[in-house]
Amino acid sequence: MSKIKIFFSTVIFSILLIGTSVVKNKTREIEKQISNITKNINNQEKDLNESQLDFFYLTSPSIVEDKIKFLVDNNYIPMDRSKIFLNIINFTQIKNKFVNQENSYDKKTKKK
Repeated sequence: MSKIKIFFSTVIFSILLIGTSVVKNKTREIEKQISNITKNINNQEKDLNESQLDFFYLTSPSIVEDKIKFLVDNNYIPMDRSKIFLNIINFTQIKNKFVNQENSYDKKTKKK
């Protein structure tokens, strides 16, 4: 009877010992992932803060006034609204029109 108790005790102890190792390794892997994610979050927060600082600086009224003065002094000519494209589809359509016109012009000049 005592041999059976010792055997079961040894088996249970071995199972618990192996289970503890497995749990410890899994926990270590999870901690590494948490650490990497935390570093990533900190870097992104730093980038966000720097971007916000740049935005607030560049859009401050005094900076905008200085830019306008600089542009006016350098003979700034505003762009026509018709040259501003709201999406890439409009741009490609107009670009294709110009390419087609150039191709037809090239064909006409080659025939002569």
